[in-house]
Amino acid sequence: MTAGTVRRLVVLRHAKSAWPPDVPDAERPLGPRGLRDAPAAGRWLREADRVPDRVVCSPARRTRRTWELAAAEAGLGAPVEYEERAYGASAGELLDLVRETPARVRTLLLVGHNPGSQELVLLLAGEGDAAALEQARTKFPTSAIAVLDLAGPWSSLAPGTARLSGLAVPRGVKS
Repeated sequence: MTAGTVRRLVVLRHAKSAWPPDVPDAERPLGPRGLRDAPAAGRWLREADRVPDRVVCSPARRTRRTWELAAAEAGLGAPVEYEERAYGASAGELLDLVRETPARVRTLLLVGHNPGSQELVLLLAGEGDAAALEQARTKFPTSAIAVLDLAGPWSSLAPGTARLSGLAVPRGVKS
């Protein structure tokens, strides 16, 4: 991959949610741990220099709130698209969304859910950091952030064409 053609896909699984009774899945809020971890994810994005140009986020309450807290903590102001198709999406459906990314975008952040987020990372990662690949195969917990590097346009992204350059699971400090 040459520096001029590298694009970066950052996949963030929403922070830990709560399970209040009689609340529809799409309206589940973040739980106490999620409220601590989402800002930690934002700090990680800033400190690791993985700041997105554009964000595609599931419209579920827990994903929206994860992004809001991460963005506020890190001072991130990328344009956000709350995309209905990202809620409950399979890896293939998420791949279709990523392929729609405008060419001018260099770093796309996708805020979503499991199992689709984990499956997308594994679908795209043809190679990469061995420890990150093993961790992604084993578990993709809440607040996990996978960083995939790819060459060429978003529209040509296909299974096995990205490199998993890292996987982090930022955690906030319990007060």
